[in-house]
Amino acid sequence: MSNRIAVVGTGYVGLTTGACLAHLGHRVVCVDVDEVKIAQICDGIMPISEDRLPELVAEGRGAGRLSFTSDVVEGVTGAEFVLLCVPTPQAPDGSADLGYIESAARSIGPHLRADAVVINKSTVPVGSTRVVADALGRDDVQVVSNPEFLREGHAVSDFLNPERVVVGADSEEIGLRVAALHLRLTAPLLVTDPASAELIKYASNSFLALKLSYVNAVAAVAEAVDADIDDVVKGLGLDGRIGAKFLQPGPGWGGSCLPKDTSALVRIAEDAGYDFALLKQAVEVNTDQFRRVVDKATEVIGGPVAGRRIAVWGLTFKAHTDDLRDSPAVEIARRLVDAGAHVVAYDPEVDKDTPIAAGIEVVDDPYACCEGAAALVVLTEWPQFGRLDLDRVADALEAPRIVDTRNVVDRSALERRGFIYRGIGRT
Repeated sequence: MSNRIAVVGTGYVGLTTGACLAHLGHRVVCVDVDEVKIAQICDGIMPISEDRLPELVAEGRGAGRLSFTSDVVEGVTGAEFVLLCVPTPQAPDGSADLGYIESAARSIGPHLRADAVVINKSTVPVGSTRVVADALGRDDVQVVSNPEFLREGHAVSDFLNPERVVVGADSEEIGLRVAALHLRLTAPLLVTDPASAELIKYASNSFLALKLSYVNAVAAVAEAVDADIDDVVKGLGLDGRIGAKFLQPGPGWGGSCLPKDTSALVRIAEDAGYDFALLKQAVEVNTDQFRRVVDKATEVIGGPVAGRRIAVWGLTFKAHTDDLRDSPAVEIARRLVDAGAHVVAYDPEVDKDTPIAAGIEVVDDPYACCEGAAALVVLTEWPQFGRLDLDRVADALEAPRIVDTRNVVDRSALERRGFIYRGIGRT
């Protein structure tokens, strides 16, 4: 069954959702007030780096099922379903800023058909369906929650092969109508109330943050007791109650979701009268991990980093994305600069002219990045970093020293070449 759908917002959630719904056979109009972005998308230039996304956009446009506009009225008029996919950034007090979503709701409210269903896909605090309903100012329009569970870099795959579809609605009938949009997908379906759906999203992301902080804490213990974190993680992951996902130690967690969602859930709990101390501690462990990585750089050099050139591989918050938002790699690079180092960085998805922060120079070659550096610090788990010529790296460095926070470079190959090595969870 084909439905007419409008998607408001063309970020990684909105653009991916629109392209995938068109792929499933729906007629989709993607709306964004940024006229330049809309023009670029129509020219085949994607605003985000996502596998298969350019192909799906081209497929949808070629089939006449996917179109783009910067005219909000044109985009939502006549739509049966309108998806809100706008940013909900972190406010200064840690809560989610609903300014964009309220503004979007107010702009579309007068132009919706009487039986339209507005679907909130933005990550929002519990109770936000009512906030959207109030901003719409329409008694004849239904508002539901349908949280997204898309990983950056894998968003298309996650949409088309979901682990679950969650719909929060005040009536089962409306919830099932929204669920029917995903009929071609094979996934468990949960239709619940809006508050539960909204909390599921925050609880999921916050649990992943807890798991990442936990494994980084265990890695610190492994270093102290001369254990190998790789084997420890393998043993943990084989337990079906725990699972192997999100048990990879690293420089800390970040990105566009986990930092703001953990802060928002802490604030939601506080507003409800509960002190979520466990989640607060996970955030503190993560912040401490940044300090531990800088300390490792100092250790491997054998003295302060002040006045030294430090090579950094990786700036994005994880591999397979170009997203620098709240990246632990950028945070650690900044801390090295604050300690007096001159940081030269390379990332396959970051152009050398991209402004990062004062004192951080970006280059377009991993070997040039290492030239004359006192040490190399690997901060993003790009697979190609494990395939580079280590002899060239050793020759380029002032001395063969490396801090591999992702454990992505072959340790034995490094040690055969005389590298002084520091990893995460490895002695």
